Amino acid sequence: MNKTTQELIKSKIRSIPDFPIKEIMFRDITTLLKDAKGYQMVIDDLAGRYEQMDIDIVAGIESRGFIIGGALAYKLNLPFVPIRKPGKLPGEYISQEYSLEYGTNTLQIHTDAVKPGQNVLLIDDLLATGGSAKAAIDLIEKLKGIVKAIAFIIELPDLGGRKVLNNYNIYSTVKYSGE
Repeated sequence: MNKTTQELIKSKIRSIPDFPIKEIMFRDITTLLKDAKGYQMVIDDLAGRYEQMDIDIVAGIESRGFIIGGALAYKLNLPFVPIRKPGKLPGEYISQEYSLEYGTNTLQIHTDAVKPGQNVLLIDDLLATGGSAKAAIDLIEKLKGIVKAIAFIIELPDLGGRKVLNNYNIYSTVKYSGE
């Protein structure tokens, strides 16, 4: 993706200070999603990046990862697997707790969501500390899936998430450094 396109996408992301708690700058993709051209640009960029990669499943982290991951799975003609917060999955599941920049949480995945040896593209909206992505990776790998790549719309490099995920193929559409 060229710099002009990245800047256009970045201009469609709203920044909200002190949300959800004081001293957090929340990067809100709802303004990007409601812009059809911007949303299409993100999905087309990701599809172009991953269409030739050997991927069997797209997995998205609740909840904004569903919005991007579902559209991307459709575009790539692949199945979509949701990685959910507690209490949302009706079948048998496994769980993984993780830390985030303002607390802790847990993610869950159905035990039959990924078969051993399947190649997974993991999607979420934001890479900050890397906690939720690492938890999702751990879940996929507990099921013996292979995380081929991880993609985010936004990366906050100052929070060090890329270091937590250093052995993986990581892509982010836009970055906010020192902002």
